[in-house]
Amino acid sequence: MTQDFSKVIIALDTPDENKALGLVRLLKNRIRVFKVGLELFCSAGPAVIKKINAEGCRVFLDLKFHDIPNTVAGAARAAVRSGAFMFNVHASGGREMMQKAREAAERAFIEKENHPERPKILAVTVLTSLDDRDLREMNITESSAGQAVRLAKLALAAGMDGVVTSPGEIEAIRNAVGKDFLIVTPGVRPPWAGTGDQKRVATPKEALKAGADYIVIGRPVTAAPDPLAALERIFV
Repeated sequence: MTQDFSKVIIALDTPDENKALGLVRLLKNRIRVFKVGLELFCSAGPAVIKKINAEGCRVFLDLKFHDIPNTVAGAARAAVRSGAFMFNVHASGGREMMQKAREAAERAFIEKENHPERPKILAVTVLTSLDDRDLREMNITESSAGQAVRLAKLALAAGMDGVVTSPGEIEAIRNAVGKDFLIVTPGVRPPWAGTGDQKRVATPKEALKAGADYIVIGRPVTAAPDPLAALERIFV
C-alpha cells in the first residue's frame, strides 16, 4: 500500500492552542484534516477552528453531541457556523436526535454565506475504549461489533453522512450500509506504537484495507519527539 496521507486525520489532543497550531503548521504539507476534540475545544474555544482553516486545512470537530434533540440541533447549527468540515453526534442518542441534528445543519448551511459545502455529520457507534465486557456492564448484551453495526444502520436511516467506528467493525458496517457511507476510524495505531487506552485497534494499513475512508491518529504522531518523522513512519 502506498502512503495515502489524504485519508489521515491527525488528532490535536492537547489543551495548548499554540502547540496545536504548531502541529498544524508542521504537518499541513502532508495532512489536510485535523481533529479538534473536547480538550482543545474547551481550552481554546471555537476560534481555533477558524485558525486551522486559515492554515489551509480542515477540521473534524469531535465533540460527540449526545443530548435531547432540541439541544443537539442547536449544537449542530453552531458546528456548521464554526466552519468545521465534519462533526459528530452519538448514534446512541437515537433516531430523532440524529434527524434533528441533520435538519438543523441543513438550515444553518443554507443561511451561512461563503461556505462551499455542508459539514459532514457522523454518528459515533461504540467508543474504541469499550469492549464486550464494558457493554455487558451497561446491560447491552450485543457484542461490540453487533452493536456498532446496529447503530450504523440507525445512523443511515436517520440521514447521517457516516459513522465513527473502530477498525474491527469496518467491513461489517461497510457490508451493511454500502460504499457511499463515510467510515471514520479511530483506534488506529502504527505497529511500533502502544495501544494506550484503546481496546479495539488496528494498524493504519489494516484499517484502510478494511475500507475506512479516514483514519484518526493522535499520540503516536503528536507526542513523538519529531512528529513529522513519526508521521512518515505510520505505514511502516
